Amino acid sequence: MSTLSKEQVKEIIKGNNFQSVADVSAYLKDIFKDIIQELLEAELEAKLGYAKDDVENKNTDNSRNGYSAKTIKSEFGEVEIQVPRDRKGEFKPQIIPRYQRDVSGIEEKVIALYARGMSTRDISEQIEELYGFSLSTEMVSKITDRIAPEIKEWQQRPLEPIYTFVFIDAIHYKVRDEGRIVNRAAYVVVGVTVEGSKDILGIWIGDNESSKFWLGVLNDLKNRGVEDVLIFCVDGLTGIKEAINAAYPKAEVQRCIIHQLRNSFKYVSFKDIKAFSNDFKEVYRAINEEVALEKFCEIKGKWGKEYPYAIQSWANNWDVISPFYKFPEEIRRIIYTTNIIEGLHRQYRKVTKTKTMFPSDSSLEKMLYLASMNVVKKWTQRYKNWDRVLSQLMIQYPGRLENYI
Repeated sequence: MSTLSKEQVKEIIKGNNFQSVADVSAYLKDIFKDIIQELLEAELEAKLGYAKDDVENKNTDNSRNGYSAKTIKSEFGEVEIQVPRDRKGEFKPQIIPRYQRDVSGIEEKVIALYARGMSTRDISEQIEELYGFSLSTEMVSKITDRIAPEIKEWQQRPLEPIYTFVFIDAIHYKVRDEGRIVNRAAYVVVGVTVEGSKDILGIWIGDNESSKFWLGVLNDLKNRGVEDVLIFCVDGLTGIKEAINAAYPKAEVQRCIIHQLRNSFKYVSFKDIKAFSNDFKEVYRAINEEVALEKFCEIKGKWGKEYPYAIQSWANNWDVISPFYKFPEEIRRIIYTTNIIEGLHRQYRKVTKTKTMFPSDSSLEKMLYLASMNVVKKWTQRYKNWDRVLSQLMIQYPGRLENYI
């Protein structure tokens, strides 16, 4: 597309008495209006086959039939144009379709602002301030509601047949439900492909955890094409282990080490947390499971009488903690914590920090989806030393990756 030359710009400045940026905007608004008007006239001329004052070359029984006033919303504010008509009513403008009144790309701007966590009221005020026309909070909500089919399509999209790691965790919000304020959990599932890239596989909003709930989520993944998962990395989500065993019986279940440590802290006095944590470093940094169990027995002897429940929580979860020890440092760093999802949750909290409560589950889903799309755009790099990680996984899980590499 060509732009004005420097000489043309100078001529425009000479011919106009610009005193402020507002004067420049007003000039551009008039130019915009004139260009749109000429384009509409040209479209009708092409439709009828003859120019407005060239009746001699008229070769149609149709003709011009005046104008209809139309106010459109543009980046220069509201602009009134005159849409030419034909007598037969066959003319359908392409530059501004018959029922379109917004040519500013305002919907994309509204959705972008909403994705950053702005309220509908704030968006409405900013649009009026920037573009000079009002957009009600109801209209803002309607605009953002138009991404509902996009969310549905995303949530149902086909997935990879196999994921090396799948991380699952939850983040909690308050939502209005039939006049009551209730707690809702957004369960986020992130997968790592055989190429080492990350993706958000889906977001499920629910009010309680159970084996049945998690089985529904995992069956959803299966129905979307996920045939196998090597390692599920999870926190202490109710019923998740049983659901994984039912849906993906060959998958390894790995409890997040850092979450296990934090969860045991709730049984420990604040004055002892630092020492307790330092002692447990010898457990989760052990070179193998045998050494880890030896260190755990030592800690049990030291802290067991004072904090039996903290020690018991490790013993009860040892079957989902122990897979950690058969892996080298490259894989341990990946499964040591679900911080990939914790980082995602930080982004969610960033855009929802002004929301004390969501009016519905769908509004919460809408906000988290938009935030997710912004995060995924930044996930451009695969895990460090991925070739070595993949080689280790192929040895640990023979016959499960070869067909997908």
